[in-house]
Amino acid sequence: MPDLTTSQEAASITPGQDTVHTRIMSRLLLPLARLCLAHGITFATVEEQLKKAFVKEAEALQPGAPVYGTVSRISTATGLTRREVTRLFKADAPVRSTKPPISTEVFARWTTDAAYRDGDGAPLVLKRQGGEPSFESLAQAITRDVHPRSMLDELVRLGLARFDQELDCVALTGKEFVPRGDGHQLLGLLGDNVGDHLDAAVTNVLQDGGRHHEQAVFADELSRESIKELHPLIVGHWKALREAMVPKIVSLIESDRLAGRAQDQRLRIGLYSFDERMPGIETADEPSTCPNAPIRNPEHE
Repeated sequence: MPDLTTSQEAASITPGQDTVHTRIMSRLLLPLARLCLAHGITFATVEEQLKKAFVKEAEALQPGAPVYGTVSRISTATGLTRREVTRLFKADAPVRSTKPPISTEVFARWTTDAAYRDGDGAPLVLKRQGGEPSFESLAQAITRDVHPRSMLDELVRLGLARFDQELDCVALTGKEFVPRGDGHQLLGLLGDNVGDHLDAAVTNVLQDGGRHHEQAVFADELSRESIKELHPLIVGHWKALREAMVPKIVSLIESDRLAGRAQDQRLRIGLYSFDERMPGIETADEPSTCPNAPIRNPEHE
């Protein structure tokens, strides 16, 4: 795969470094390949988007450079031919980020704003119309550009809310924003969440600093039972983080508006967990082909 380094930087890469780069690229691309194959996206489609991304980022490497010679500079940095770069310049640029759907904002406010929660912190069952707390007041607190009924219909369609026509009230069906029956929106969330996470990590590496907070706790030699025991703790910490951050962010947005400050920044805060069986480790339900072999800890060998 072409590298985004300049020719001088590329010349300084040692064989060992090249191996590391290849391993890192493989680690990043394997999940992407799995996703593409699962959705029938061909290599040719991914290759075209990758070329566009290379051209876009190579152009951004020298923001103050004169327009003359841009194609040559990008061709040199990416390894693509001048003809290919010219063609890609005329194509649509890849979308970098999107504004989150309003349904996510409604869900977040409903599950964190004290005005829409009961004494135990659970989201209230809301009357559809009327003053606060109602679904109408909740929706209008977020935007008046979309009718509250349209927001309600979208939440119901996604399986996130239930509307009782007889009582004319609305209730959430779950505690987490996980749209059901809308693969397009789920993929959109994946792209935005993973895209921003990767952007943060890459920026930190390239700038050799802590521009973005990007940390993780990791461990091995755990049992399946231990993993199950940790899951509620993870969910609990995420719930506490969300409940602390959403009201604070809403308050800051309003403060910025009243103070007349330029509201040109966006923020995404996330938490993820991942677990899988350790490679090369045999478990009780998959016995060793040599049953009398001693069990050893690889770290002690």
